[in-house]
Amino acid sequence: MICQECNERPATFHFTKVINGEKTEVHICEHCAKENSEFFMFNVNPGFSLNNLLTGLLNMESGNIKSEEKNVFASNDVPQCSRCKMTFQQFKKVGRLGCSNCYHTFKNYITPILRRVHGGNTAHSGKIPKRIGGDIHIRKQIEDLKNKIHHLIVQEEFEQAAMVRDQIRTLEKQLSGLYEEGS
Repeated sequence: MICQECNERPATFHFTKVINGEKTEVHICEHCAKENSEFFMFNVNPGFSLNNLLTGLLNMESGNIKSEEKNVFASNDVPQCSRCKMTFQQFKKVGRLGCSNCYHTFKNYITPILRRVHGGNTAHSGKIPKRIGGDIHIRKQIEDLKNKIHHLIVQEEFEQAAMVRDQIRTLEKQLSGLYEEGS
């Protein structure tokens, strides 16, 4: 997408304003955003990046964080990654973890942030394009239903498990129908 101001550079800032139910979208490049920072109601920092955004989220420790989440940040015993030796304070400053082991080391600190940023979700399940993922979507639904039926059987909810079994059979018929159409 090209900048709406200069029509030369790629747009890197995308703003959506809703005033009295009327939606306005503006797409501008970094250069035009710097020149018109008062118009767009922010000052563009030359060092602005995704890391700075994440760092800003990490520093939002007060406000609407639940009390048990607040206690995680308040503790004086901040762990350090055993592999790269990064501390949580360093992570907050840099906005990036040092290695894959940091995810496990700082799990209790990162989970509340992910919950806040992703609307309660902390597990990544991925996305599949609809136009090419017909059978993949059905396979994913079948896998989810099989997990659900397992939990229902463990909880001895056999009637609900039978309904889920029927849903699985229906989806498996759809899946076999897709294969017959494709061949």
